[in-house]
Amino acid sequence: MSATQNQQRIVPNIWCNANAEEAGRFYAEAFERATAEVESRYPTEGLLEFQKPFAGEPLTVELTIDGYLFRLINAGDQFRPGPALSFMLNFDPLRFDGDEERARASLDRLWERLLDGGTALMPLAAYPFSAHYGWVQDRYGVNWQLMLTDPAGEPRPFVIPALMFDGLAQDRAAEAADFYTTLFASVLQDSGGTAIGTRFPYPAPSGKAAAGALAFGEFRLGDQWFVGNDNGSGVDHGFSCGVSLEVQCHGQEEIDFLWQALSAVPEAEQCGWLVDSFGVNWQIVPDNIAELMQRPGAFEHMLEMKKLVIPDF
Repeated sequence: MSATQNQQRIVPNIWCNANAEEAGRFYAEAFERATAEVESRYPTEGLLEFQKPFAGEPLTVELTIDGYLFRLINAGDQFRPGPALSFMLNFDPLRFDGDEERARASLDRLWERLLDGGTALMPLAAYPFSAHYGWVQDRYGVNWQLMLTDPAGEPRPFVIPALMFDGLAQDRAAEAADFYTTLFASVLQDSGGTAIGTRFPYPAPSGKAAAGALAFGEFRLGDQWFVGNDNGSGVDHGFSCGVSLEVQCHGQEEIDFLWQALSAVPEAEQCGWLVDSFGVNWQIVPDNIAELMQRPGAFEHMLEMKKLVIPDF
């Protein structure tokens, strides 16, 4: 699969309500460097009852934004993305030959495209942490944080998934980052291991966040950066299947290791999906899943599994 070719081991999956192909076209047009193409289709037989209207239709759409891979899942209306797992977009002037005005103009263009049919959760304005920043939830429910980055800071990728911890996981952002970096350290040795980045605590209570909880934190899994923070708004959102994190595993041993360490909600286990102790949704899949799905009856076999077992496809 492309994730393996690109050496991107963790791929955000976005749940779409029977419109993944349409959403892919929208993002490919909205972003300056993006492509989208149908990656797989539903089989025409062996589907569960609620899947039968999708027979032969796209199952997944591969979306690439500035070299960063997403997967759009074409399914029903059971889930919708939300603010708990958003995507930070870093408009670093260094990416524009040091021209801050060009970076700002590029940010503004994308903001207007994403805002079309969407909602501004934080208006585009100057904030203490950025001279030009805004948070938008687009027409498909996907949340994006657009930030003009200080070029004097340590460089970061254009796309960074951002996990916001609240509800039962309130004030556990630092704990989660420590857990993930420890867990994935051995799995991702071939792509740089893991690391904790900068952390900024709340100096005083904010919403449901206590003083000392993470207002902003970074961690790296392999060569991919993530942001984690504790929700200081006072409004719980919670993680859901609307946005999940798919891990491309090199063989059954890695699948078994991550499944054992991550899965904390037995009733959520299905077809390689699991929910961890913080509420984050993961998909633990073999990196040759596309090849496995070509086997006769593979789709039906997968529907019968909780943890994916390669010989059972």
